[in-house]
Amino acid sequence: MSRQTPTQNSTTATAPATESQDAIQVLTDDHRAVEKLFDAFEKTQKDDLDAKATLVRRACEELTVHAMIEEELLYPAAQEALDEDDRPDVEEAYVEHYLVKVLIDKFTTLRAGDAGFDATFKVMSEMVRHHIEEEESDLFPKLRKSGADLEALGKKLMQRKEELESKLPKDAGDNTMRLH
Repeated sequence: MSRQTPTQNSTTATAPATESQDAIQVLTDDHRAVEKLFDAFEKTQKDDLDAKATLVRRACEELTVHAMIEEELLYPAAQEALDEDDRPDVEEAYVEHYLVKVLIDKFTTLRAGDAGFDATFKVMSEMVRHHIEEEESDLFPKLRKSGADLEALGKKLMQRKEELESKLPKDAGDNTMRLH
């Protein structure tokens, strides 16, 4: 008898390719999807190691792809579109991504039930929630005001996201080096 995990059919952030979304909407949808994974993990029974492992794997996959599309497409576009005074926001976002990827990489060896597994995921989720808050309250509004072509950027983000998701290995960890 197969048991449905909390992540099946409920957390994918990918919109159909035919839908047009601006870049900020694409990334905000990703944010909501990963927050759902964090919330589901918090509600998971302490001894449900299969569910925890699945939620962590999905979160690592979502975050890996999300970080790559932001680093490859959004942040360079933001640095070009924003005034020099606002560029440190983008530099800070790169550093936050690096730190989250270090934590993601820990899940290549850390398994559900191991000492530090839950704590590592909790710290990662707190860092990501902080990063989301900063992007949505500061960087995204500045980018929207900048006059950048967010529709065209949204199309590029979706294309790259679909390409990366099709190549993503189904194990946890920072898979960014494998995706290039």
